[in-house]
Amino acid sequence: MSETLLTRETISGEKPYEEKIRPQSLKEYKGQSKIKDQLSVFLQAARTRNEPLDHILLYGPPGLGKTTLACVIAYELGVNLKITSGPALERAIDLLIVLKSLKPNDILFIDEIHRLKRPIEEILYPAMEDFVFHRVIQKGLASSAATIQLPHFTLIAATTRAGLIAPPLRDRFGIMFHLDFYLKEELFQILIRTARILGVKAEEAALMEIAARSRGTPRICNRLLKRVRDFATVRQVESISEQIAKESLTALSVDAQGLDDLDRKYLNFLMEKFGGGPVGLETMASALGEDSETLEEICEPYLLQQGFIQRTPRGRMAAKALAGDL
Repeated sequence: MSETLLTRETISGEKPYEEKIRPQSLKEYKGQSKIKDQLSVFLQAARTRNEPLDHILLYGPPGLGKTTLACVIAYELGVNLKITSGPALERAIDLLIVLKSLKPNDILFIDEIHRLKRPIEEILYPAMEDFVFHRVIQKGLASSAATIQLPHFTLIAATTRAGLIAPPLRDRFGIMFHLDFYLKEELFQILIRTARILGVKAEEAALMEIAARSRGTPRICNRLLKRVRDFATVRQVESISEQIAKESLTALSVDAQGLDDLDRKYLNFLMEKFGGGPVGLETMASALGEDSETLEEICEPYLLQQGFIQRTPRGRMAAKALAGDL
């Protein structure tokens, strides 16, 4: 477990440009304007009262900046940040070690909190509400319980599957934010900053082309910029033009709508093999030779957002995904 626990110090051990790409302040954090407006109020109130921020739940598709937002909140409050994940907290002692390492007003970030084991989840309830940890000393007839006082802290949890979080846990979060896909213009602003940090020269049209094919996701747009940079380096060009960006992205199998090979394969199977649906997720996963969670968490959110598919009680159905759109 200790190997998966990160602190602000270990985050700074990342590759230099990776560390710089991650925005620190709320001002540097692009997109999610509604969340930023609300968060700025909550942060100012917490600073004024010198109290820990209320517990926060961040949910939405992967790559939209949930971990980054947790880092930003810690930076804005000037407190330490501890990072772990649901699967890493296997035993009660794992959770206790993390909680005991916190100082007053510190932030604990738990990624993939929907994968937290139920016994660990139940131990977390009093820690969140009363800042105490109830520990059983011995099991059986001679068992006894000890109450360990914890510092007042803020739990920030992230999940891509909010529906899997048990209601008792979900109700203990005072602040809940749903992160939406980014607009092309917002991704363009992210790319301008990333290009400057990486020392990449690129035409605005080239960055806009990358933004348009990035599935509304900052993680993807930064990744695509690095790959396009590789193509430009091999071609020995000083500045990435729009044409080079288009050719590079096509070589990466990313089309003008941001669809990759798996997306197109998904839509083709749905239209040609299943007549546009409805078809169950497990059937689709078996036909594609992919894990159902991969389809549900990585592939489908963007297809749903773009209006290509629909989720119905009978299964997945094609919406706008006609032959001309593929």
